[in-house]
Amino acid sequence: MQRIVVAIDGPSGSGKSSVSKEAARRLNAVYLDTGAMYRAVTWHALDAGTDLSDAAAVAAAVKAADLFISLDPDVEKITIHGTDVTETIREPFVSEAVSAVATNLEARAELVARQRAIIEANERIIAEGRDITTVVAPDADARILLTASEEARLRRRGIQLGGTQSEAELEAQVLARDAKDSTVVNFTVAADGVATVDSSDLDFEQTVLAVLEAITAQASTNA
Repeated sequence: MQRIVVAIDGPSGSGKSSVSKEAARRLNAVYLDTGAMYRAVTWHALDAGTDLSDAAAVAAAVKAADLFISLDPDVEKITIHGTDVTETIREPFVSEAVSAVATNLEARAELVARQRAIIEANERIIAEGRDITTVVAPDADARILLTASEEARLRRRGIQLGGTQSEAELEAQVLARDAKDSTVVNFTVAADGVATVDSSDLDFEQTVLAVLEAITAQASTNA
């Protein structure tokens, strides 16, 4: 099967992870969740007692992180120095701190380099995050911005978290984090050559099909 690199960006709660995983399954590709990488190194920095207001210390912690992330869309596993943090990185205390790492330019550069190495090492891959279409893989065979209305994104994230978060906590995790991260990367407006898929009024299957159609259209054009 021919090599294909797919880059998918979008705001929190747009469905990037679930849709990208399913698209990877159908395309017989591996799946890279770059957001999970940021969460994992954030956990590492917190666990090491790093002062998140110290940019140099944060960058050093990220560079020192021995990070493993599964690329199997059916196996979610993330470890730091051998410690399984798959579930822990989704906890609110990590969500509230991750922007301190995500907005650190030196830390971003380190993770971008790791992400590019992973993409280069795999023949067929779907990578999703916030800067994949513009920074990590601007030459991808297909580049997509997956977006949704604010209402839809808050509702989906609430369901994803099993109704454990209050409205204020959801807004902090979704809207506030997006606002902070958007200071270093634009993931709300499609860059030139990036296709937009708006999932606000689409169910899961419809969104997957829309993304697959966009991938096919772009990949054939760029072939």
